[in-house]
Amino acid sequence: MESRHVGSNGKAHLSFFDRCAFRTKLYYERLGAHVHKPHADFLLGFLFYLEAIFFIPTDPMLIIYCFELPQRALAFASIATFGSVLGGMTSYALGALLWDTVGPQIIHNRIINYILTPEGFAYLSAQYRTHEWLAILIAGFTPIPYKAATLTAGFCKLSIVPFIICSAIARGARFFMLAIIIKLFGNRIKESLNQYLTALTLAAAVIVIGAWFVLR
Repeated sequence: MESRHVGSNGKAHLSFFDRCAFRTKLYYERLGAHVHKPHADFLLGFLFYLEAIFFIPTDPMLIIYCFELPQRALAFASIATFGSVLGGMTSYALGALLWDTVGPQIIHNRIINYILTPEGFAYLSAQYRTHEWLAILIAGFTPIPYKAATLTAGFCKLSIVPFIICSAIARGARFFMLAIIIKLFGNRIKESLNQYLTALTLAAAVIVIGAWFVLR
């Protein structure tokens, strides 16, 4: 439900978060307008590549693309999957590099040790390796941020081949599910997916605002 209040001029005003969500939705819709341009496939793949590294919700882009050109929905899902898995591999490499450069310092840092001891980190890493397939499949398919799993996978030195296979399965299942639903049911489910899109754009707005407060 939108948070509004009526100003002195008698007009309803959206709350701060509602305004951010509205602007974010407009931003996605403007990006979605590129679906009819020659660079559409590259833009989609590039955004999904970035999504696996940074906190950029990109499901709305895939939804918009599939509604605009439902006959290409499966092609868009393939591009999104390829871009996301490639981005996941990049994030994995960044995590591994982070471990090689400052990993020991991080896990032996006094402040970090109040939350997680070196022994605790070793135990969690061992559990992560033991349940690698399940962890990546869950993170790749559910709303759990995929980029968090990819970065920590590299940091914890998970096996790269199972990581790539699980990423391809999970991301492919998520994106092809959206594409097939839109291709089969189209406008009959547009309203439901619009609500899903609104929730995602609100989440994107919250993430952007949070990142701004943390990094400023």
